[in-house]
Amino acid sequence: MHVLFAAAELAPLASVGGLSQAAAGLVDELRRQGVRVTVVVPDYDPSIGLGDEEGSAVAVPDWVGPTRRRRGVHPVCGPVDLLTVPGIDRPHPYLRADGTGWEDNDARFLRFGRAVAALAETVRPDVVHLNDWHTATALAALDPAQATVLTVHNLAYQGTTDVAWAAKIGPRGDAFVRDGTMNPLAGGIRLADAVVAVSPSYAGEILHPAHGAGLDDLLRARGDTLVGILNGIDTRRWDPATDTNLARRFDAGDPTGRAADRTDLLDQLGWDDAEDPVVVMVTRLVEQKGVDLALACVPFLAGMRMRLAVLGAGERHLAGALRDAAAERPDRVAFVEGYDDGLARRFLAGADLLLMPSRFEPCGLTQLQAMRYGAFPVVTAVGGLRDTVVDLDADPRHGNGWVAADADVPHLLDALWRARRGLTDRRRTTALRRRILRLDASWARPARAHIELYRQALRRRSA
Repeated sequence: MHVLFAAAELAPLASVGGLSQAAAGLVDELRRQGVRVTVVVPDYDPSIGLGDEEGSAVAVPDWVGPTRRRRGVHPVCGPVDLLTVPGIDRPHPYLRADGTGWEDNDARFLRFGRAVAALAETVRPDVVHLNDWHTATALAALDPAQATVLTVHNLAYQGTTDVAWAAKIGPRGDAFVRDGTMNPLAGGIRLADAVVAVSPSYAGEILHPAHGAGLDDLLRARGDTLVGILNGIDTRRWDPATDTNLARRFDAGDPTGRAADRTDLLDQLGWDDAEDPVVVMVTRLVEQKGVDLALACVPFLAGMRMRLAVLGAGERHLAGALRDAAAERPDRVAFVEGYDDGLARRFLAGADLLLMPSRFEPCGLTQLQAMRYGAFPVVTAVGGLRDTVVDLDADPRHGNGWVAADADVPHLLDALWRARRGLTDRRRTTALRRRILRLDASWARPARAHIELYRQALRRRSA
């Protein structure tokens, strides 16, 4: 089976958020399970060299402009195809240095989507797998007989733009018109043979107006061709037994080295090695992630004898509020602005708890990475968090963290208090930590589910 897999991000080649990690992990595992994958991402940085590199022009309509394909082998991602369209090469895939979006993001990714469709005509895959709005418009120009899958990683981002684009993007451009605008994600949901949500709970949530981001009617119309497949993580790259970023390596068989990683994190944050639990957030600073809810809990940290360390970047007002909190209570709050992969791993390896107070969470990868590194998640009961975290108080036999029933401050404080009490029993905590270190969060099962979905799409096209 040959799959053309197109996405705006692919870790570590082009990485902003969870999309990049999900794309890289799935592609890697599909290849491991015998699928031939042509993975296509924008060529944001033409200076990045590839092994055995070949270059060629891609035939596209005049409105797209000069388009080139670089094909070669990336040292981490493996074989990859990079597409250059006018305006795509930028220092950041989506944002200016001040955090605002590039004013031509619509044009950049509509051109990229059309180039993906052109490349599909050349490589002739069995299935085209598209991801989010950045690539969904390829469906406007793809052969209607082509088997296709669209994954929705976050329904909130739809890429809406001027309706005039619908006449340009391809013969089926009319499917992308929604409420007087051109909506790439809406058109993709209409046209793909199958639509994937990145967790079963999220697949159910987006059928309702509260979480459907204005597209719930289109999603309900999909019936059983909308499926929820839980993301995994790359357990080879996220492995505390081999991670050179850590002060000490450890695993479920011998987790004792984790104590050194906790001390290392405390040293980096300027905290003493007290008994008070360390709660971390590794997150984008946006409303979705509930950063404001975490900030509202700060006045209660001293009473709970807990400390909060946040690693992340995003909206200015949230970053400013975190800086203020860290300045006012340096003994209780630390904030590292930005994102660094090695530091993220050290945060998770040294933390007692990971806090994810999301208002909605299509899947979430950080809670899986945290458990892989021995930190217990404290989460809200939404989307993929609901599917991956079992409350230890409600189900001691199978629990792996603590769950806040609602995304509000009272429920979040309740979950944190319960986590605080749960950590007081050291012997039980050690046993539970071994439990979460053994959890299988790999891509093996999700990849098998995707392969079956590809087969179903092919059967529909051949019927």
